[in-house]
Parts: sequence; C-alpha cells; structure tokens
Amino acid sequence: MSGFLEVVDFSFVVTGPIFVILALGVVLRRTGLITDGFIEGGSKLVFTVGLPALLFLSISKTQGVDSAPFDMIGFGLLATFLLYLALEKVAKHVVEPARDRGVVVQGAFRSNFGVIGLAYCANAYGEAGLATASLYLGLITILVNVLGVITLSRALDKPQGLGQMVRGVATNPLIIGIVLALPVSWLGISLPRIVLQSGRYFADMTLPVALLCTGASLNFRSLRQELGNTLLAIAGKLVVMPLVLSVGAVLCGFRGIELGTLMLMASAPSAAAGYVMVRAMGGNAALAANIIALTTLGSIVTTSIGIMVLKGVGWM
Repeated sequence: MSGFLEVVDFSFVVTGPIFVILALGVVLRRTGLITDGFIEGGSKLVFTVGLPALLFLSISKTQGVDSAPFDMIGFGLLATFLLYLALEKVAKHVVEPARDRGVVVQGAFRSNFGVIGLAYCANAYGEAGLATASLYLGLITILVNVLGVITLSRALDKPQGLGQMVRGVATNPLIIGIVLALPVSWLGISLPRIVLQSGRYFADMTLPVALLCTGASLNFRSLRQELGNTLLAIAGKLVVMPLVLSVGAVLCGFRGIELGTLMLMASAPSAAAGYVMVRAMGGNAALAANIIALTTLGSIVTTSIGIMVLKGVGWM
C-alpha cells in the first residue's frame, strides 16, 4: 500500500503544481488582476525572451551534448512524424468539413512542449529532466512547426512556400536560443556569472508566467460547438500520442528519464501557438480554442495516470 501511495504522490508532485498555477490564472483573469494586455505582453515576453533564456541555460550547462540521448530524440521525432501521417489518414475519412481537418490533426499531434511539457519534466526530474527535455524540444519544435503549416495549408488549400517555412523556423526564438547554447556546451565555455545570473532571472520567471497566461487564456464558452471534431482531437492528443510513444519507447528499450521525457512531452496538451497559426491562416479558430482548452485540463488527468503506470512498474 505504501508503494502505491508513493507512486500517487510522485504523480501529483509532477502534475499538481501545473494545475494550481493554471487554475490561479483562471481566477486572476476573472477577478481582473490579469488582463488581456497582461496575457498578450506576458505571452510575448515568455516566447521571445523567457523560454529562449531557459533553454539556453539548460543546454549550455550540460557538458557533453555530444553524448546526449540522440537515439531517444530520434525515436521521438520518427514516432511523431509517423503518427502525423496516421492522423492525416484518419482525418481524411472522418473529419467534416474538409477545411477543419488540419485543425484537428494539428491539435492532436502538436504539444505545448515549451511550457507544460518542460514543466512536467522539470517537476519529475529536476535540472537533468530540464536539460534532456530542452534538447528534445529544439528538434521537435522544428518538426511540428513544419508539419503544422503543411496540414493547415492542405486543408485550407493555402500552399506555403519552402522559403516561408524555412524563414519561420530560422527566426523562431526557441530555435535561436538552442542553437546559441550548443557550441557553449560542446566547447565547455564558462559564461560570466553576471550573464548566468541575469539569464537565470528570466528563466526562473518563464514557466510560472507562461502557465498563468495559459490558464487566463482558457475560454470555455464555445465548447459546445464542434463537439465531434473536438473530441477526436482530444482523443488523439491525450490518449493516442502518449500511449503510442510510450509503448513504442518501451519496446525499443528506453527506460528512466528517457522514457519519462518522451511520455511527459507527448502528454502535454495542444500548443497555444496552434491557435495563433489557425487564426492567421483563416481556419476554424473556435475549434482550435476548444481543443486547447479541453486538452489543457484533460492532460493533468491523463498524465497523472501515465506517470502512475510507468512508475508503478518501475520504468520511470
């Protein structure tokens, strides 16, 4: 019995703080302490400064990135790509109208890696989990951004040029932060203390502010609309993605922090950035918002279950 309680306690330690800060964001928004201006400014600050600083520090402090778990990262990238192809196939036959297929597919495979995924890994494994997840985040971010553009462009019949996609990836602040950190880690460069401490201030505020903005942004008013397609995307995001990646990782021999990182990152809810992309491309923004809202809440439950299962069998 004590062993079971330890597993339950560990799962709540990982997911509980996320739920508390998300809920606090909802409450502060309703009481007026968080405004639309705060959400817009805070989200922009986190994306352009906070997260890049967090990723830069996490990776640059990791000596020997050349010995990083690139087999785990490669597995995650391949599994995500194959799942994307499978989701496209399913959506072609079951999602109507056709212009909503891209929204459903993106909502199912594109996780909130940078905020909630990183927070899960940091809570579960501390600095080691943050460093491993940061490396994974860099490459998976490139992949999901490209696939997101492709699936939305196909569904909306708005083809995007290769140059536009490359430019979007190259100017992504998260990618820039990771690229700058890699040579620092590879060469073992010791950064000045003033740089480290200044960066740490930004890094420390990143996840709390990001989670507060995410919670404050949740909108449940339109959840009754698009119910069928919303539930399909939720099932893909919260069940299919983490289950397939976890089972595949176990069969490939991954255990411990590597298995945990794959499961936790896949279990994160749909990315809020997906809503921005859908809206900018003229897609069904209400459907995208529904998917993000429900997966954000549901992820707390499904991730806790996944942790308890993997921890219970001693694989995490």
